[in-house]
Amino acid sequence: MKKINDLTGEKTIAISGHIRPDGDCVCSVMALYRYLKKEVPAARIDVYLEEPPAVFQVLDDVKDIKSEFNTDITYDVFFALDCNEERLGDAQPIFARARRRINIDHHISNTGCGNEWVVEPEKSSTAELLYELMDHSLVDEEIAKAIYLGIAHDTGVFRFSNTSPRTMEIASELLKFGFDFSSLIEKTYYEKTYLQSQIMGRAILGSVRFMDNRCIVSMVSRRMMEFYCVGPKDLDGIVNQLQGIKGVDCSIFMYEIGTLEYKVSLRSNGTVDVSKVAVKFGGGGHVRAAGCTMNGTYHDNINNLSQEIEAQLKQASLQEGK
Repeated sequence: MKKINDLTGEKTIAISGHIRPDGDCVCSVMALYRYLKKEVPAARIDVYLEEPPAVFQVLDDVKDIKSEFNTDITYDVFFALDCNEERLGDAQPIFARARRRINIDHHISNTGCGNEWVVEPEKSSTAELLYELMDHSLVDEEIAKAIYLGIAHDTGVFRFSNTSPRTMEIASELLKFGFDFSSLIEKTYYEKTYLQSQIMGRAILGSVRFMDNRCIVSMVSRRMMEFYCVGPKDLDGIVNQLQGIKGVDCSIFMYEIGTLEYKVSLRSNGTVDVSKVAVKFGGGGHVRAAGCTMNGTYHDNINNLSQEIEAQLKQASLQEGK
């Protein structure tokens, strides 16, 4: 697929993204939803996604998201965005039934799924890749806003190394639509509630550095989340704060999601390829940002992750000594 322009005649289309959707996932799904309503106006188009963080209500069409997945519809087309089939969660059976299954993603760990796929790891985000696949004459202000936000969230507001010259060119093109980009970034990326700030402070206060201070780890238990009246969506940004500490090459943040079960987020300054670490434990991602779900005690999980991280740090030290 070189362009999203061969959908004439398709009557039913579904779109979804990965479980626990982040900014790139939510914004990519909503950008494609609005785009397809213009590209294929006669088609029924449904969006299936876990309820996104409330901050993304800045996008007009978020209200159309279906967070209940009990449907018997067999769609003509199903777009799986920002993930492989395994990470679609409850939307996976709907994807499997679709006549035509299209996968669009930028994660290096994704080898593609469905009948057709476009996976380009050199792109900063799935939002950026989607924009390249769109007929730009159909892009309106709302689509531009969603694409811009998706790119901004996956590049750390254009700070991460996945930001390319083309990324900045696209951002410049999108800003021509005149939306208030500064307010959008402030509300969806930086702004935190008081409780979110409290749990972040607690996580940072309880963090531990190890491996000659080159790594840092922190964990939030279910009991802590209950005490602070927060959920998983309120934990966004903690791992990035840990990674921002001077001297840290790799950061680990995990939170408890079940008995002896943890959601793990990994970040790196590039010295460690955290996507390789995550893949070892059934996850995936990018060189500098990845994640997985692990079973076992907190300390066992740290030990298992540490073995993979330490091997890469030793290899990096050997290469530096050459």
